[in-house]
Amino acid sequence: MTHRDATTRPEPAPGERTLRRPELRPLWHTVHSRLSSGRPVTRVRLGPLDEAQREALADLLGLDRLPDPHPFVALARLEEAVTELSGRSVRETVTELVGPLDDRASQRRRKDSERAELWAWLDGHPTVRAQPALADWTASCRTTGLVGGSPELTRTLLEDALTVLAELPAQAEPLPVFAARVLKGASHALDDGTRLSTLVLRALATLHDTAGPQSAADRRALWTRAGVADDDLSATVLVGGLRPDGEGPLARVARVCAETGQAASLTLAQLRAPGELILAPDPAPVVHVVENPSILALAVRRFGPRCPPLVCTSGWPNSAAVHLLRLLADQGAALRYHGDFDGEGIRIAAYLLDKTPARPWRMTAADYRAATARTPHGPGPGRLTEAPWDPELTPAMTDQGTAVVEELVADVLLADLAETIG
Repeated sequence: MTHRDATTRPEPAPGERTLRRPELRPLWHTVHSRLSSGRPVTRVRLGPLDEAQREALADLLGLDRLPDPHPFVALARLEEAVTELSGRSVRETVTELVGPLDDRASQRRRKDSERAELWAWLDGHPTVRAQPALADWTASCRTTGLVGGSPELTRTLLEDALTVLAELPAQAEPLPVFAARVLKGASHALDDGTRLSTLVLRALATLHDTAGPQSAADRRALWTRAGVADDDLSATVLVGGLRPDGEGPLARVARVCAETGQAASLTLAQLRAPGELILAPDPAPVVHVVENPSILALAVRRFGPRCPPLVCTSGWPNSAAVHLLRLLADQGAALRYHGDFDGEGIRIAAYLLDKTPARPWRMTAADYRAATARTPHGPGPGRLTEAPWDPELTPAMTDQGTAVVEELVADVLLADLAETIG
C-alpha cells in the first residue's frame, strides 16, 4: 500500500471545490470588501461578469437562469448556499479565501478620534493659549491636514514647532546653532525649505500679522525679527533710570546715563557678559516697561536724574529686551508692562507676558474705556486677538472700534511713575 505523503493536503470536498472555483473570485473579493466596511451588509452588487462567472454564480445559488452581468446578490441567499456546501459562514469563507476582514468604519472612527485629540491638544497648548494670535496658525494647521495621514507624525512636527516658538526670541545665534540648541542637536532642522521651518515661519507671520514669506529675503526678515539673525551688537534695548551695582562696563554706562537724566542703549553683548547686571538686593525695584521710545523720552525729560527704572521694547521685543527683562526678574525686580491699545499692541503684550515674568500695567478693559472716553475717535484697531490677561479687553476694543496709542495716555503713565519716586 502506498502511504500518503505527510505534506500532501487532502483533496477538498466537492462543496469546497465549488467555492474555490476561479470564476467566483469576483464574488468573494466583493463580499470581503463590503464586509470589511464595518457597516451592515444585506446585498452586494457584482460586475461586470463574463459568461463563465455568471454560470458559476448561478450554480452556486441554484438559479434556473443566468444572472445579468451586473447582478445583486442577497447576503442571506449566499449564506444559505455557502452553509449548505461547506458548513461554514460567508464570513469564514471569505476569510479563508481572501484574507482577514477589516473594520474600516471602526478605523475611520479611531482616526477621527485621533485627529480630534490632536487638534484639541494643539489648541490647548500653553504657548498657543498664552499667545492667542496663534489661533489663526492652529486653524491653518488643521486646514493643511495630517503629515502623511498620521496624527503621530503631525504631533511630533507640531511639538518641535512649539518648542522653537517657546524659545524665541533667540539668543543672537545663527540659525543652525539655534536649531541645534533647541532641537537636541538637529542643526539642519530649520534649514530653508524644511517642513518644520515652513511651519514656524507661518506662525511668526501670523503673530506679526504679515503675509506668509514668499522669498528667501522674506524668510530671513522673519527670522531676524525673531532674534535668530541678530548679532549681539546690533540687538539693543533702551533703558532709563536703571542703576545696577558693580563696576563693569554695563553698570557704569547705565548709572552714568541715569545720573545725568539720559537714556542708555544697552547691547545684547553687554547684557550677556557674566555678572554685569546686579541690582541692590533691598528694596527690589519695580521696573516699568513701555512699547514706544517716545514714552521713555518723555520720562527722562520730565524726571531727569530721578527717573525711575524704565525699559522700552521699541515695538516687538528683540533678544536684548527679553534678555534684560529676564535678568531683572532674576534679580528680584517686579516688571510692569504697558503698550498700545491696538491689534498689534495686544499681540506684543501677550508675547512679552509669555516670554518674561512681566505683568500688565494699565492694560485692562477699564483702562481702555477710560482712554477712549478722552479720545473717542482714533484709527481702527486692526486685527484683534484675545488678551489673555483680561478677557473683556478685546470685546471692548471690538465694540469701540478705536485704537489708543501709548502716547495718548502718556500723562497717566508718567503720573504712575511719579508716584514711585515719592
